[in-house]
Amino acid sequence: MSTAAIDPKTVMKLRQKTGLGMGACKDALVEANGDFDAAEKLLRERMKDKMDGRTDRPAGEGCLAIAAGAGKIAIVEIRSETDFTAKNAEFRAMAADVAKMALEAAAGTVAATAAITTRVDDVRLKTGENVQFARGEVMAGKSYASYLHHDHKQGAILEFTGTLDAETGAAICQHIVASPVTPQAIDETGLPADQLAQKRAEATAEATASGKPAQIAEKMAEGKMRKWFEEVTLLGQAFVFDEKKKIKDLLPAGTTLTGFRRMVVGGS
Repeated sequence: MSTAAIDPKTVMKLRQKTGLGMGACKDALVEANGDFDAAEKLLRERMKDKMDGRTDRPAGEGCLAIAAGAGKIAIVEIRSETDFTAKNAEFRAMAADVAKMALEAAAGTVAATAAITTRVDDVRLKTGENVQFARGEVMAGKSYASYLHHDHKQGAILEFTGTLDAETGAAICQHIVASPVTPQAIDETGLPADQLAQKRAEATAEATASGKPAQIAEKMAEGKMRKWFEEVTLLGQAFVFDEKKKIKDLLPAGTTLTGFRRMVVGGS
């Protein structure tokens, strides 16, 4: 098909879809004999090959997105090279779409599907940046609350059974994000056994070294362990918005927290 036979409106549509120049879009349409889908596929393949050679460029910026469905919730991280791109509305819309796609996965770590990769490539090709699906996680089977910070760089999801109003659920998620000490588990039963044993041994050794009678030293060690539990477990921590209360004090009778996930762009 000749260049003259290509409808300028089709060229513009392809440009808007791919973010590539008018000339490249027109050439692709000519090569594809005016077939819009074939031309888009052709451009994607060419630009993907070009962009794949740039994956070694650091992608230290990005954003998070959270999506919830029937008995499921997903949190994902999408990386970019610059904060400018990460703040772009189109980038964040893509991240939101990826979070919804992640809901199709089973509970656990999310792997990038073909649909996720294609959606990420929409923005990767347009921006020319090393945009990547970094990670994602799905929780399923219970009730959920969530919080996404206004900068979209920090977020948390909370899993529970029983009843918990949306405001309280979001506040606990905010606490998980903002707490000076990131909670390691819901309560002491969720802490790693080796870490628990090490801390108990340290507390016992410190109490014994005080020279106090064995019975008093044992109580001192127990007190140190209780204090540590309050520092590192979610239920034991003082609520960041009202330190007179602990997180466990916010829960109505019959409600149990069963899990949580905190995520920060470029971090944990």
